[in-house]
Amino acid sequence: MSCRSLLLLLSAAIVGLSACRKGNGIIPGEETQVGEPDTLRNGFYLLNEGNMGMNLSTLDYYDRSTGVYKSNIYSQINPGATKELGDVGNDIGIYGSKLYAVINMSDKVDVLDAHSAKRIGQISIRNCRYVTFYKGKAYVSSYAATIGDASAGAGYIAEVDTATLQILRTVTVGRQPEEMAIVGDKLYIANSGGYSPPRYERTVSVVDMNTFKEIKRIDVAINLHRLKADKYGDVYVTSRGDYYNIHSKLYVIDTQKDIVKDSFNLAASNLAIAGDSAYVYSAEWSYITNKNTVSYAIINVKDEKKVTDNFITDGIDKEIKTPYGIAIDPENGDIYVTDAKNYLLPGTLYCFSKAGKKRWSVTAGNIPAHFAFIPR
Repeated sequence: MSCRSLLLLLSAAIVGLSACRKGNGIIPGEETQVGEPDTLRNGFYLLNEGNMGMNLSTLDYYDRSTGVYKSNIYSQINPGATKELGDVGNDIGIYGSKLYAVINMSDKVDVLDAHSAKRIGQISIRNCRYVTFYKGKAYVSSYAATIGDASAGAGYIAEVDTATLQILRTVTVGRQPEEMAIVGDKLYIANSGGYSPPRYERTVSVVDMNTFKEIKRIDVAINLHRLKADKYGDVYVTSRGDYYNIHSKLYVIDTQKDIVKDSFNLAASNLAIAGDSAYVYSAEWSYITNKNTVSYAIINVKDEKKVTDNFITDGIDKEIKTPYGIAIDPENGDIYVTDAKNYLLPGTLYCFSKAGKKRWSVTAGNIPAHFAFIPR
């Protein structure tokens, strides 16, 4: 069994981390002119997950003031950092003046200056997964278990003071918790149970942010992963299915009633919500066919209707082998999609206009995945 297939079997929650290879280490950074200079806008960071066990997670930066894409900036800016950025970059986020990089297999969250990318500190959290923010605190989901441990129990969410970088409290949630979102004073967490197929988890945990206690679990579907909130008080959560007969699907939770209010018969690996539009892509793996089925769609979150079956309108989608990351430019609506290819080679970052036409593309790191835009 290939390393990729083995990890899919052990943990669907870390499918994208599964490309194992031996290489020559991290490639030195490069600068590539890709876009037109725009002095009125800031840039964004792209975290490349890197091959598991190879310490290949890297950080790229797109400087929109110059139109230059800079790869692997962390090692250049922080030459004294032990083992570069670390093993498997799983999420990234900016809060205030700090950039938080969640490095899954290194059991840490690296904290950098959001403008210079200089390392400020580190938070130790076992098997950490995703990060979100609320009222001066960072919240990090943790599997609280060794990779692939089928007997692993509940995971937890760690509350971190963003001033001191100290863990203040933790709350127990479901097994192998993944992405999170905050609506009002409640935190929603997608539980996957990905370490114990076919005994997947199927709930979204709800945590009261005032008491920091889990107050409810909403039954949704098996093997949950991505979770995003819209501006109408709903939460969209993806189910990856079982990779055999139960297919991936997208669900909508009403956070006023904390119930599933709708679903889409639509495979969903990840999504980005901008305004009234949810941009959804899927690379749905099947052990029956031994291949991915790739799709792209837009859903109007206001009326909860599918708008189109493909938000890439110029045929470039045929060039993308494995869509893996997505983000929407908060200022001009550009669509960013990454291609992880075969998880072994450096991936590609594509920039599309809001109309779905390619503006530019550039070579990124191994398994490019997670975006963080710098506020003005």
